[in-house]
Amino acid sequence: MPIAVFDYAAWAARYPEFNTTVSESVADELFIEATLYCNNSPLSVVPADPITYQPRLMLLGMLTAHLAQLYFGQPGQPASGLVGRINSVTQGSVTISAEMAADKKADWYMQTRYGASYWNATRRFRTMRYVPPCRPASVWR
Repeated sequence: MPIAVFDYAAWAARYPEFNTTVSESVADELFIEATLYCNNSPLSVVPADPITYQPRLMLLGMLTAHLAQLYFGQPGQPASGLVGRINSVTQGSVTISAEMAADKKADWYMQTRYGASYWNATRRFRTMRYVPPCRPASVWR
């Protein structure tokens, strides 16, 4: 099974909000970082069609956008610097607090809409897959 190859032009067309904040070389690095979270090897449980590399390429694109949002923000909006989900807001004298529960795997992804999309799209790949043990040939005789 092949690996997904990053195409900056296609990624920038799908996520135009990052065209002015994330250069091609930075997006390439973010894609490589995304492969730390979604396996892009031939052994990945996420299929990669030999021609379109879908759905793995799409999932890696979502993760690349998630990382871009976390690190660089969007045009006119710098990256927030908060880690985790906002759990408390006060308006007078401005107070914001965020939490990141170490035991909740989805929290990190839920910080952006791209991460939330990735998390929901990968649900079927996060379930346990039972592989029965091989039986000796003598059992089948």
